[in-house]
Amino acid sequence: MGCGEHSHDALRLIVLNMADPYKIGDLVWAKMKGFSPWPGMIIPAKENVKKPSKKNCHFVYFFGSENYAWMEVSSMKPYFQYKARLMNANKTAPFQDAVGKIEAYIVENNVQVPDLPEPNNTNHDDSDKESTSSKDKKTKPNKTSTPKRKSMGDSERGSSAKKMKIESRLKDSITSSPSSHHAKARVSALLNRPPMERLDTPPLDVSYVTQTLKDKKIEPSSLTFGFLGLGIIGSGIVKNLINSGHNVRVWNRSAEKCADFVAAGAKEMMTPSDVINAADITFSCVSDPQVAKNTVFGNCGVLQEMSADKGYVEMTGIDAETSQDIAEAINSRGGRYLEAQVQGSKVQAEEGTLVILAAGDRSLFDDCQSCFQAMGKNSFYLAGEVGNASKMNLVLQVMAGVTLAGLAEGMALADRAGLQQKDVMEIMELTALACPLMIEKGKAIIEGGFPTHLPLQHMQKDLRLGMLMGDSLELPLPLTAATNEVFKHAKRLGYGGHDVSSVYIRTRF
Repeated sequence: MGCGEHSHDALRLIVLNMADPYKIGDLVWAKMKGFSPWPGMIIPAKENVKKPSKKNCHFVYFFGSENYAWMEVSSMKPYFQYKARLMNANKTAPFQDAVGKIEAYIVENNVQVPDLPEPNNTNHDDSDKESTSSKDKKTKPNKTSTPKRKSMGDSERGSSAKKMKIESRLKDSITSSPSSHHAKARVSALLNRPPMERLDTPPLDVSYVTQTLKDKKIEPSSLTFGFLGLGIIGSGIVKNLINSGHNVRVWNRSAEKCADFVAAGAKEMMTPSDVINAADITFSCVSDPQVAKNTVFGNCGVLQEMSADKGYVEMTGIDAETSQDIAEAINSRGGRYLEAQVQGSKVQAEEGTLVILAAGDRSLFDDCQSCFQAMGKNSFYLAGEVGNASKMNLVLQVMAGVTLAGLAEGMALADRAGLQQKDVMEIMELTALACPLMIEKGKAIIEGGFPTHLPLQHMQKDLRLGMLMGDSLELPLPLTAATNEVFKHAKRLGYGGHDVSSVYIRTRF
């Protein structure tokens, strides 16, 4: 047998070792980086989910978390064959819940237990044992093993040894090496996996008047008010403006969002410039600085109808420089400008308990008092130049973002250590750490659905703007920078539209 034939045999054995033993419907243990092997089932792939370029991958549904991911065959084991070994490998409540759900699925669907051999020692966590076993075999030959063929020459023995080394290296690269080609493929599959489906955010009942709003006994202004942007915060604000008796004109990029507000008494306008034309004072609450600028400077934008008898209030979370640019443009047309940043999220916007931070034209601030009373529990006028309110808001957002990242890492650490997260929250509520933000987001982490109250991408935007402010002041912000990277990664994984508490998912990797 020549060298070419030995090479061919070695290659054939390697290919056989990597053969795909799985099909759709199979129950498996699938291991993602940073997690214990998790019970799952191979299902048909979703059309909108990109498949990794590597071969021998399957689309796996994870019980318990109800998440999905492309997984390599090398990262999976047959469920029934490894059940006894792996079902108690993790003591956390989510894992035990996942095991309970796959077992319930087996019973409900009468899944037959296949006749499988006992598992060998090459599971996801046994690479060290395998290495030790290999060493033992080298130092202590097995006396009962089949004797070598007498006709085998030195070249054949050398070739056989090379073949064993190739197979061993291949196996090691699949099970242990973090820098290997296969490990990189697993990471790629992880990054391309679809985000966890968040719970639907309950629809806003525009006609519902909260007790908080009733208790305020607001006397609405006789002025006409416009509102640009009906997102999570904007829709809650407009609801309270309407229910407190204000005369409101609305516009939103996706017009269908206006229907409920029109039914409640608002009037829909076709463009931002139409709103400016129809209103005495117009509020804007859109997604980010660029959209805020587009609304003002774009086609059919705010500037087209701005005049000396108009007021413009920017409520979008922006940086001081953007606010100053908008102020200059509004003032150049004779209009009055006020920035009014808000602290709070979906619940506070709907209940009318936001905190409002304002800077700019003082007379405009005074004319908006009945609106601010409907929107929030407090409004502050920060003396000085336009931009002070934006700076104050970013300072508070930086503090909130770093706090949330710390909460997420602590909850992930507790889970990995086998502690009950509910116990962590109960104890935390009795300590000096207890505050509404920590309690609300801690409970969201435990529940795991992450319905959007404050989008993660908005928090990451504020962290980025906070860092830019630090750069302009030559102030190092190392904690903010690290936190921003965590939120950027969570956004890259597909959680930008989820609630900010979903940064927890990132901390588990």
